[in-house]
Amino acid sequence: MTEVQVEQSADAKAAVSRTIAAPPLHVWEVLVSPAGAEALLGHGASIGSKGQSWHNDDGAFGMVRSLHPVEQVRVSWHETPDAPRSVVAIDLAADAGGTRVDLAHDPVSGDVAADEARWHEALGRFEGVVLG
Repeated sequence: MTEVQVEQSADAKAAVSRTIAAPPLHVWEVLVSPAGAEALLGHGASIGSKGQSWHNDDGAFGMVRSLHPVEQVRVSWHETPDAPRSVVAIDLAADAGGTRVDLAHDPVSGDVAADEARWHEALGRFEGVVLG
């Protein structure tokens, strides 16, 4: 069963959650794989070790800020070279026989609803790769 929650807050933070019917270790392994990273961050992106830069083919880029196996990945996010730095945090937690994936983008510059829609779609792509 897939559960999706989207919240909008006054501090321009986008937060999207999805529960995926797979164990946390498998979800983690997919998250740090090329296919999983691309599903979330965009084509061409990869999640390496802490401090490693990443970029996607659409021009977004950043750096891996923290990496806690089977728990959390945090990356800085720049939509364009002129865009302000923000952080995307992806947290994993065991949840009712599956894994809850919480994704938060903070701060969001611009349209929060559009940002939430982007991350909602990304989680859908990611779930497809996990359950593949």
